[in-house]
Amino acid sequence: MKFYDPDGTKYGIPTYPRKLAPDGLATRRQLRARGLRPNGQDVAAQILWYGRRPPGSRTRLLRVAYLYRIDLAAPVRPMTPGRCRAVAAMMRARRTCPDCQVTYDYVIPTSLGCCPGCAGYLVALAA
Repeated sequence: MKFYDPDGTKYGIPTYPRKLAPDGLATRRQLRARGLRPNGQDVAAQILWYGRRPPGSRTRLLRVAYLYRIDLAAPVRPMTPGRCRAVAAMMRARRTCPDCQVTYDYVIPTSLGCCPGCAGYLVALAA
């Protein structure tokens, strides 16, 4: 079976194919869904699989998901008022156009670097 290396002899750490990881291990997302965080522990194992092939390419991308032990995970730290203010300030900065200094209700696309009006995107659509 491809990508099945529970001893870690081939890939350096225990490796499993998708959906065959043993119980007691979880990805970061799975830990977060349980209200946990890795707590500084090292990666215990990994899952390898082939992703989709990019357009025009003959090879598929190799994808990886790192697994952490659930018994060593710690609860997520609670949101404090200071952290809440910091997150609000970060989001406000992402919604403020650097050119016209207007704060919008949406996050400004990083591909444009400024609001669509300053980028000339809206003018191009109207023409």
